[in-house]
Amino acid sequence: MYVTLRGTPGKGSTTTDSGPGRSIRKRVPGAVLGLGFVSLLTDISSESVAAVLPLYITVVIGMGPLAYGFVDGIYQGVSALVRIAGGWWADSSDRPKWVAAVGYGLSALSRFVLLITQGFWFITSTIAADRIGKGLRTGPRDALIATASDPDHLGRNFGVHRAMDTTGALIGPLLAFAVLAMFPFGIGGYQTVFVFSAAFAVMGVAVLVLAVPDLRRRSRDAKDAGADGAAEPVAPPRKLRLADLRQPGLRRLLIAAGLLSVVTVGDGFLYLALQDGGQISAQYFPLLFVGTNAAYLGLAIPLGKLADRIGRGKVFIAGHVLLLASYALAASHFGGLGGAVATLLLLGTFYAATDGVLAALASREVPEAARATGISAAQTVVALARFASSILFGLVWQVSDRSVALLVMGVGMVITVPIAGWLLRIARPASAAVTQ
Repeated sequence: MYVTLRGTPGKGSTTTDSGPGRSIRKRVPGAVLGLGFVSLLTDISSESVAAVLPLYITVVIGMGPLAYGFVDGIYQGVSALVRIAGGWWADSSDRPKWVAAVGYGLSALSRFVLLITQGFWFITSTIAADRIGKGLRTGPRDALIATASDPDHLGRNFGVHRAMDTTGALIGPLLAFAVLAMFPFGIGGYQTVFVFSAAFAVMGVAVLVLAVPDLRRRSRDAKDAGADGAAEPVAPPRKLRLADLRQPGLRRLLIAAGLLSVVTVGDGFLYLALQDGGQISAQYFPLLFVGTNAAYLGLAIPLGKLADRIGRGKVFIAGHVLLLASYALAASHFGGLGGAVATLLLLGTFYAATDGVLAALASREVPEAARATGISAAQTVVALARFASSILFGLVWQVSDRSVALLVMGVGMVITVPIAGWLLRIARPASAAVTQ
């Protein structure tokens, strides 16, 4: 993948010999593409399970919205227990690839355990193990992307990675739909989905170990110094300090992201609301994930570039405004099937505007030595807040109905969006960053 730019040649670029104003073809770094393939395979694995989990919990096992809210909260929030630990481990060891490999490996192992688990608590424990693996890997993986990227193209490169990630998230639900179509009755179809999930998870770990370069901050700094003709050896980078996480910009970002995430409804709940309202039959439930992921896939790179150009905070806030619109459509069931499709498109656009953009925001608010930890801190706050959101939403739905629950979260979003916008100071230039 190439993007044609104009300017001065920089690291990671190639130039033509066309004189002044020459064209520079900025390549997407190989490490970004390799990690994209890892995420593609891993998301086929995880999203094939996620696509059947709401029905598996509420229909096959027979639990109610509150029980699913607990499982969804675990799915969203348990990774918060280890996200900062994973980031700190990657920063202190300067081995982010191998910390990420531990996380991917744990998630792959959980897929095999899911094949033999029975009962609500066993499934919950297995989901927790999978999410702990996700918590360990996400910060180090995003730090690898940031290390490989030119700062001016962080949004684009995170968008490329998220687009590849979302391709897997698109294939996974289609795989689950095809399997359940072949095995429409009983638990056999779900078990077959779990088998495929385990296979793709193992492939993702293999690609990471064999194909992704072991980028290290110290090695890169030494190489850069040599290229600049430095006479003195490069001093080892300073160690991570707690003060690195006390940057004012990062603090504002954490508060804003936490407030918004508390009133963010999980995908599964929105899909259950559409299915409960009669807009989508249970047979086609896995395809709801496809609609969201298709929108995410198509918009991840464009919105990443837009964030680089106009400001990442602006795009991040705009994504939550679109999420609020999806609540209104899901609660009112306006437009029937067309309204359901619009809900999915809005949800996918929300993820394209916020997921990679949050990592890009966090990576520029801390010194390089704390990059993985800073990204992990932002993701931890989001995960914990979404855990609380899932429990709250499931409880409100259990004691009232889906429309009241969506109304409560919608009012919360209306209140928090202006506060978060102020905290992020959305007029701040996207290129502003913490000095090293």
